Amino acid sequence: MLIQHPADIRPSEITPAEVYRGRREFIRAAGGLALAAGLGARVGEVAAAKLTGSRPGPFGTREEMTPWKDVTGYNNFYEFGSDKEDPARHAGSLRPRPWTVRVEGLVRRPGDYDIDTLLGLAPLEDRIYRMRCVEGWSMVIPWVGYPLDALIRRVEPLGSARYLEFTTLNDRAQMPGLRYPLLDWPYTEGLRLDEARHPLTLLAVGLYGETLPNQNGAPVRIVVPWKYGFKSAKSIVSIRFVEKQPLSAWMKAAPREYGFYSNVNPEVDHARWSQAKERRIGEFFKRKTLMYNGYGEQVARMYSNLDLRRYF
Repeated sequence: MLIQHPADIRPSEITPAEVYRGRREFIRAAGGLALAAGLGARVGEVAAAKLTGSRPGPFGTREEMTPWKDVTGYNNFYEFGSDKEDPARHAGSLRPRPWTVRVEGLVRRPGDYDIDTLLGLAPLEDRIYRMRCVEGWSMVIPWVGYPLDALIRRVEPLGSARYLEFTTLNDRAQMPGLRYPLLDWPYTEGLRLDEARHPLTLLAVGLYGETLPNQNGAPVRIVVPWKYGFKSAKSIVSIRFVEKQPLSAWMKAAPREYGFYSNVNPEVDHARWSQAKERRIGEFFKRKTLMYNGYGEQVARMYSNLDLRRYF
């Protein structure tokens, strides 16, 4: 079994408890990060605020975690540039506070949720997840957040709601990559409602016990560990509940290469390369890609009636 309960996780794999210093302290420190970013400081030159009040979550892995410098220095975030190092170089212009996420569409309780309100909706958890990119590289990241379902329950979806559409910030002043038509901005992604409510799906606000660095999707993002990384929308400003399947940014850009589901599937190749193997960041040799990124026992039943080659 590839996911363990807390009792099965080695102490060395859990974020040290000494990094937690109270939620109010986190809020003050995160505000300081926003000020530093506004003054033009590089993200890599600003110490991340310690994220506080989290607890060991129910999911983890015995695999070695990817070092902080790689998790925060090698990213896909096209709003800051198309090179893997561009987000760490350019994301200092992002202002993660104040921040509001609008929840709208087919819900009984639509509204605007500021980041402090989101932080208070559920206890924060430490979760160590494998993450795989469609280009063939992967990481093991200790995220901090809580199940997205906590927010979903709060807003009470209508019976007609079938999907969620996530929209990323679209502000050229903060995101220099938006000046280039790499995608049809703003960036959008989507999940089926049952995928969004799955216990593995995380509303993430931090990693390695610290607030999310800008280049990793500050201040709030989605983490869906059994899907390719681009499905985990970053720097979210709206979540819309809809009846029909939304058209995501990558589906619009290259429908032959990027399907709506985007489950990690070594048996379905990308249009331009094989997905059968992956290279873990920091390792020389490639390893076999696991179906559903190793989370098949938890999620495969959601797709039992789908042709996974057609619905890729």
